[in-house]
Amino acid sequence: MNKILELLQNIYRTPDLRRKLLYTAFLLFVFRLAAHIPVPGVNIAALKSLFAGNQFLGLLDIFSGGTLANFSVMALGLNPYINSSIIFQLLTMVFPKLEELQKEGEYGQQKINQYQRLVTVPLAFFQAFGMLALLKSQGIIGSLSPLALISMVVTMTCGTIFLMWLGELITENGIGNGISIIIFAGIVGRFPISIGQTLSTLETQNFFNLIIFAVMAVLVIGGITMVNEAARKIPIEYAKRIRGGRMYGGQSTYLPLRINQAGMIPIIFAASLVLIPSMFGRFLEQVPNPQIASIARSMVAIFNPGSLSYNLIYFLLVVGFTYFYTAVVFNPSKISDELKKHGGFIPGIRPGTSTTEYLNWILTRITLAGALFLGVVAVLPSVAQSMTGIATLSIGGAGILIVVSVVLETVKQLESMMISRNYEGFLK
Repeated sequence: MNKILELLQNIYRTPDLRRKLLYTAFLLFVFRLAAHIPVPGVNIAALKSLFAGNQFLGLLDIFSGGTLANFSVMALGLNPYINSSIIFQLLTMVFPKLEELQKEGEYGQQKINQYQRLVTVPLAFFQAFGMLALLKSQGIIGSLSPLALISMVVTMTCGTIFLMWLGELITENGIGNGISIIIFAGIVGRFPISIGQTLSTLETQNFFNLIIFAVMAVLVIGGITMVNEAARKIPIEYAKRIRGGRMYGGQSTYLPLRINQAGMIPIIFAASLVLIPSMFGRFLEQVPNPQIASIARSMVAIFNPGSLSYNLIYFLLVVGFTYFYTAVVFNPSKISDELKKHGGFIPGIRPGTSTTEYLNWILTRITLAGALFLGVVAVLPSVAQSMTGIATLSIGGAGILIVVSVVLETVKQLESMMISRNYEGFLK
């Protein structure tokens, strides 16, 4: 904490960094201001009641920065952009042209970002239409004329585009990754409300349970920080080569394999998948057929958030998706080929197939630790809620991961900017 305070003091003393920080704060203020402009024709009280009883919608509300529960003009938040980013990240592994474009450095990344922005528009349009259809089926909004429906869909789509634009402005002229900063601000912006609700019910709750909850929160944040920063360093040696009478290579470095290669993506995938059966079950409970209604009630009971079966399935899905996504984003065969091409090798391991097998052997074992940790983080809010009875402070595993990861990455970027500025002053 002292390190962060010292860093902020140094930033405030530096004019250009202070300007970046104030610029970022101003854009976040604009975001939070726009988050309270509602779309007309929606019963906000009924909407909040629906979100309180549906964890899937609560997950979407996290990534919308709290704008979905208010059903503001930014109700979709950055969900369409996040979906577009995940789609292109997976497509890069499938289509060689996208992979080649990604390897072209800054130009290639700009082109991929442009494609992501273009795909975000139709995704936002269809998600807005689907969200309005869901709210209409729940009786939260009444019947809409075609013109009113189109105007609401266009308004929500424009809100997503505006929010995406704010994120890019923060990335270019502010501090940190703009998209991550906006999601972070949305999650943190809900803390005062959660704390106020908790304090208002403090008289009826055991104060000792609140202390237990706070201790668990500190331990989880510390564990996430440690796991996010942890990596297995594999030593790499480069062979010496002589070209034109000059010697090249002969350097020693290492290949860092992070324990959590997949980040928060497995929790998002698993949460979306495990909550779908209960949504369908509640819909099918109204069917006149008694057999279908009985099956639907069983689905609701099995996949009821907070139950043992739900948490077990959720945990196993997170572990499985962690292995799947790690296999997608990290290819040991390509790493081995790149090392062999540039004359690099792991001491004691033959280049080529042996290196690939060795990397696979290490990755499988460290991914197990990361997968188990992500599974525990995913189900821990539910466990803490059942142990302490405090539901108002629970934000979910994905929200905790986002907050901690964004803080760590932003602090690293600020430190690098300070170091770069010190070097520039030294050279002048």
